[in-house]
Amino acid sequence: MLKIEHISKTFNPGTVNEKQAIRDLSLNLEKGDFATIIGSNGAGKSTLFNAICGDFFTDSGVIMLDGQDITFMPQHVRAKTIGRLYQDPMRGTAPGMTIEENLALAAGKGGWLSHVSRQEKERFHEELKLLDIGLEKRMTQPVGLLSGGQRQALTLLMATMNPPKLLLLDEHTAALDPGTAEKVLNLTKRIVEEHQLTCLMITHNMQSALDLGNRILMMDSGDIVLDIHEEEKKGLTVEGLLEKFKTGAGKMLDNDRILLSGEK
Repeated sequence: MLKIEHISKTFNPGTVNEKQAIRDLSLNLEKGDFATIIGSNGAGKSTLFNAICGDFFTDSGVIMLDGQDITFMPQHVRAKTIGRLYQDPMRGTAPGMTIEENLALAAGKGGWLSHVSRQEKERFHEELKLLDIGLEKRMTQPVGLLSGGQRQALTLLMATMNPPKLLLLDEHTAALDPGTAEKVLNLTKRIVEEHQLTCLMITHNMQSALDLGNRILMMDSGDIVLDIHEEEKKGLTVEGLLEKFKTGAGKMLDNDRILLSGEK
């Protein structure tokens, strides 16, 4: 499904600000894989997502999605088949438009209420009802009135209404309180399983990395240093995961935010 071969990216080459963000990285995801990604700040996690989405072109290597070479495909074209959620709940929705209008945009039917058919309104109502947070009763209210957790749940629904070939979750619960984060993670798991999506999820919570998906990818210095598959993942503890990172990267994981999240 997703095949990345030997990609590299250096920002500001030849200057004092030169930074090699991705180093000869390769990755192969099969259809239906749900891989969590952990690593210290600056490990290259979000940069990898930016490369996949086409925020920039890599300096070398190839990116294939569902058998198609997207290495130099424009970002707006990739967006038709790649869904992405960000850490900031304010991204991904139009705050001045209603919930219904945002869903209409996501469905590809235009953003004005008059353009939404009765059948589509009924569909949106049923989809929102499945979220179980009461948004189906607020379809004509502006999205800007929603809480962060409600907006993130709505964004998740919008990103998967027309199931993408690849779903990228960039610490999409990090800005939420623990209770809301858990609810959004449960929604994520249900939606990914329901649509059998291929998914990459960056997380700072090591317990979430263990609990979700069938693979764990550990990144350091712009490369994947460890790829833990389903069988090896079973029975693994946070302490065991930290030890594996030390073995793969040759050093301890040094992100306090990640380490503290492992105390759950």
